[in-house]
Amino acid sequence: MMSPDYLPFHPDPKKPDFVAPAGAVDAHCHVFGPAAEFPYAPERKYTPCDAGKDQLFALRDFLGFSRNVIVQASCHGKNNDALVDALTHAGELARGVAVVGKDITHKELKALDAAGVRAVRFNFVKRLVDTTPWEHFLEISEKIKPFGWHIVVYFEAPDMMGLIPLLEQFETTIVVDHMGRPDVSEGVDSDGFSRFIELMQTHENIWTKVSCPERLTVAGPDYDDVVPFARKLVETFPDRVLWGTDWPHPNMKSHVPDDGVLVDVIPRIAPTEALQQKLLIDNPMKLYWAR
Repeated sequence: MMSPDYLPFHPDPKKPDFVAPAGAVDAHCHVFGPAAEFPYAPERKYTPCDAGKDQLFALRDFLGFSRNVIVQASCHGKNNDALVDALTHAGELARGVAVVGKDITHKELKALDAAGVRAVRFNFVKRLVDTTPWEHFLEISEKIKPFGWHIVVYFEAPDMMGLIPLLEQFETTIVVDHMGRPDVSEGVDSDGFSRFIELMQTHENIWTKVSCPERLTVAGPDYDDVVPFARKLVETFPDRVLWGTDWPHPNMKSHVPDDGVLVDVIPRIAPTEALQQKLLIDNPMKLYWAR
């Protein structure tokens, strides 16, 4: 049964005014269940609505995108069956980011790789997952080396500085989800966001997703307060940014985002065709479809 305060995804998103370039990638989205086929993890912190692969792929086509990067979400824990099923059905049109434990075997990683997984996700958001010792993450980072995978990290801004010593031990590309979740009420020139900019300037292996204005806004669904943050990153690090819908938007509390509206934010954060080409095609293709 869905969590009582859970908001299901938008049932009828608008057709975006922005026409994505041919080959555009939604580089951050999820599949949930359906629970009858892919049960949710017993240790989950929330129970979402079902949001399966068929709905995701229909949305991809409706929004005018060509490919998806599907990210394993915490409600499925370390069981990546729903993710693998979606990747198998999508073929070359999708790649995946898995969640695994330190005991995963080379054989299991090889099977995930064959299905299209190209990264692991480490979640440090305390309200979503239980605390994991750093040693576990380091063991996993060693196990994925033979596959050339990268690491996706999810944390909130107040926790960033404490995580830097761990991030500096990962010998691969690191992708930070949702701009490190800055406090947009402090403004784009705030000390907190400046530290995130400095992190990316200092570590050229760190990328970020300029996604989820719906999670960060305090002004409302025009997202005017979030746009300067994403645009700053796109213009400062044009070769290290990705964009995604975050469909089906788990654990939203303020409002149900319209995915068409989210797509229309893209030209506001990447105002030129050259920047849009990098954000939506060149960067995700390099990271997820290079082989």
